Amino acid sequence: MAKHFPIKTLIDLAQDDVDAAAQRLGRAQREAADAQTQLDALVRYRDEYHARFTNSAQSGMPAGNMRNFQAFIDTLDAAIEQQRRLVNVANGRVETAKPDWQRNKQKLGSYEVLQARGDAAEAQKHARREQRDADEHAARILRMRAEGA
Repeated sequence: MAKHFPIKTLIDLAQDDVDAAAQRLGRAQREAADAQTQLDALVRYRDEYHARFTNSAQSGMPAGNMRNFQAFIDTLDAAIEQQRRLVNVANGRVETAKPDWQRNKQKLGSYEVLQARGDAAEAQKHARREQRDADEHAARILRMRAEGA
């Protein structure tokens, strides 16, 4: 059993790495989802504001109100564009975190395969030892019977 201690240590360390990578990936995904939600809200607000303004402008509107509306829409458009950049950056973090998690998961899987192979080899060695002991015991009994007869 002492032979498996190093691989168990490697598995524990690899599992810690997988857990940390999963947390980083989860955090990146949450940030990307939050950024997308905020972008969607900004776009919805802009569309609703534009629709309300269009409805009120049909009945006539002073030029000053029209300039204020256009300035506000321009401000919303700038905020939307900035939020789109944030969404792209957040999605980039997700795409960076995914392969890191996958590499760590693959490494853990490799260690687990090595441990399973070692356990199988140990079990096979144990089974051979038991068979050899059983064969020796049977041979001893036959010898004792042959000597006694």
